[in-house]
Amino acid sequence: LDRVSTYTKIIATELAKSLPQLGLTLSRAQDIVQVSPLHDIGKVAIPDSILNKPGKLTVEEFDTMKTHASAGGSILKDIFENTRSPFLFLGYEVANFHHEKWNGRGYPKGLVGTEIPLSARIVALADVFDALTAERCYKDAFSYQKAKSIVIEESGNHFDPMVVDAYLKNEDEWLD
Repeated sequence: LDRVSTYTKIIATELAKSLPQLGLTLSRAQDIVQVSPLHDIGKVAIPDSILNKPGKLTVEEFDTMKTHASAGGSILKDIFENTRSPFLFLGYEVANFHHEKWNGRGYPKGLVGTEIPLSARIVALADVFDALTAERCYKDAFSYQKAKSIVIEESGNHFDPMVVDAYLKNEDEWLD
């Protein structure tokens, strides 16, 4: 969660500084950083046998795993509706939509391009990069170069090209 937050900060700060037409202020960028640890809160609804499985998930297990996005979104949206906290609405966006893909082939809604909230597009890259470069119970960590190649290859498919460019402009900071 710390790495995802750090990556989120790098991307969101760059976008706020270099693309003012997005309407992303530095304050809003910091809000995205603060809610980024909530992106996988829906995993509380996923059985440990799936979360900790050392091998490849079956189709059914993967379908169950995919429900974590909408489960997390639902949890945070319910709290938002009781509190009307804009911060919690931002958390809802990140949790619910961080597995959407720029090309519309993500989940849970199959949103395309800018239909996906900017906050979720930012956290999506941060989360995937962390998943690629971290060892998990089901896979070894990829090298930085391999992960970078995947991110570049997926620009315009999985990832918003502006978000990928923000990552690439700050690669030295990312490496630090």
